[in-house]
Amino acid sequence: MGKRISGNTKNDLYKIIEHLGYIQIDTISIVERAHKHVLWSRMPAFKNEMLDELIDKDKKVFEFWDHAASYMSIKNYRFTLPRKLMYAKKYADWEKKNIKLLKFIMNRITSEGALQSRDFEDSKKRGLWWDWKPLKEGLEFLLHSGRLALKARKGFQKVYDLPERVLPKNFINTIPTNEELSEHIIMKSLTAAGISSEKELTYLRHHNKAVTKLTLNRLLDENKISKLTIHGVNETYYYSVKNLALLHSDIPQEVRILSPFDNLVIQRKRLNKLFEFDYKVECYVTQPKRKYGYFCLPVLYGNKFAGRIDAKADRANNTFNIINEYWETGHKYTNKFKTEYKKSLFDLAVFSGCKKIKFLV
Repeated sequence: MGKRISGNTKNDLYKIIEHLGYIQIDTISIVERAHKHVLWSRMPAFKNEMLDELIDKDKKVFEFWDHAASYMSIKNYRFTLPRKLMYAKKYADWEKKNIKLLKFIMNRITSEGALQSRDFEDSKKRGLWWDWKPLKEGLEFLLHSGRLALKARKGFQKVYDLPERVLPKNFINTIPTNEELSEHIIMKSLTAAGISSEKELTYLRHHNKAVTKLTLNRLLDENKISKLTIHGVNETYYYSVKNLALLHSDIPQEVRILSPFDNLVIQRKRLNKLFEFDYKVECYVTQPKRKYGYFCLPVLYGNKFAGRIDAKADRANNTFNIINEYWETGHKYTNKFKTEYKKSLFDLAVFSGCKKIKFLV
């Protein structure tokens, strides 16, 4: 992950978002919202108002789908267009069946400005103009097909608007070719992850497999990327030549308590392969199948994963509860680690809105 950013401005925050390529959004707030946790892990001075300004005021960040719902640099916007075209084609029949609803939504947002789903309530009837399910489906169809964009979130609820009112002025919004899209996906992944295999480069992302293979070979020929062999891993890895120095940089011996949706851990197979850390988010499995707990957070120490903790922020009582701790085999619980770990726990507790830590172990 490298060193934490000592900066405290929204421009520093933007550089992090641009470097990582995407910041995943998730509804779970057992500790803190995923995007906030990911950004705070890299910039302790992070404040949500900075992100709000980058989105709504500066128009430098936008929300859309990467491999999941995510915040991204506006530079990525045109590379979302192929997915939008694909989405519109896939659901063309649904669009035809719901054309009146879609026109109604578009007319209201065009004339009234940005709206949330709840703004479509009929005050006279104390209900919705349309049934709730098709209304929500209509808004999401228009978003994912590119007819609408997200202006912001209020109380974590989406605010929809016309793309021309969300995008910066004079924004170039041309559809990339398959080769342009492939190069974008490859270089974005290598910038963020340092090294990636071909499968990891395109993980859950819309692309043309044949063109991506050709683009990889072209980038190799142009010496923009290079191959890397990892001992014990039977798979070819790639890295950006620009990032070569980073592969040999020192890793600070700090403790980072990460979000389960952090960019470093989101690809579980990669995590196990490169770090020998077998991890998954167990809030998505039933109680009898859970091994470590509902919301376990990975604990990174330097360049190795020390373990995981099951934690929950009880903001009503200002208490950050440590339900359980699990340390990896071979991890040494030294005094230095203990000191770093307790500091990171306290910092995370404060960030999550708590003043004290309680061990329930």
